[in-house]
Amino acid sequence: MAFAGRPLIHWSCEAAQAAGAVRRTIVSTDSDEIADAARASGAEVPFMRPAALAGDTSSHYDVIAHALDWIEADEGALPDYLCLLQPTSPLRTGADIDGTAALVADRGGDSAFSMSLVGVHPELMYRLGDDGTTRHFLPPVEGYRRGQDMEPLFHVNGAVYVIRPHGFRQRRTVVSPGALGYVMPPERSADIDDETDFVCAEALMKRFQAARIARNIADTGPTT
Repeated sequence: MAFAGRPLIHWSCEAAQAAGAVRRTIVSTDSDEIADAARASGAEVPFMRPAALAGDTSSHYDVIAHALDWIEADEGALPDYLCLLQPTSPLRTGADIDGTAALVADRGGDSAFSMSLVGVHPELMYRLGDDGTTRHFLPPVEGYRRGQDMEPLFHVNGAVYVIRPHGFRQRRTVVSPGALGYVMPPERSADIDDETDFVCAEALMKRFQAARIARNIADTGPTT
């Protein structure tokens, strides 16, 4: 799938290679087309994902566990950390990956994940009954409350997960209890789930590309 002129997988491979914390960029896929695009983007595709792990109901745990088994066999040991990058988050940067990894390395956490501020606060959410009546999703708070009076809340944006492989194998989940959170701005937190997400994310990427070109021209000065 093309995204902003490149295969969608390209942008995750590019971000991984821009991150100082990433030693190997390995893509797990069952698609020859994605594998070829990943290799062209500088990533390794040393194995193909088994069909049993390539369905719509396949879990993150099983896919990551399969990749870790391969890495352990290839290198003779598990890596200190593993970073999961989903291709549906093409706007994350190498700095976002390094920032998430630094939380685990510097603070001794077992895992960390990227997050962004919720767009709609739960205090403003309602349930809608079959008869058309509404009721607060949360217990109502007395008095008028402005948005800035509400506690900041964040959601998992799916862009970056960093885990310690040994802990991952023990708990069988990607996110550990007490996981650390790396906050990303909303403009880099797009998670493509449908066509609307794709169109909006692609427009943002093209805007970022144009701004990058403008900065490069400004840095090099006018040509003669």
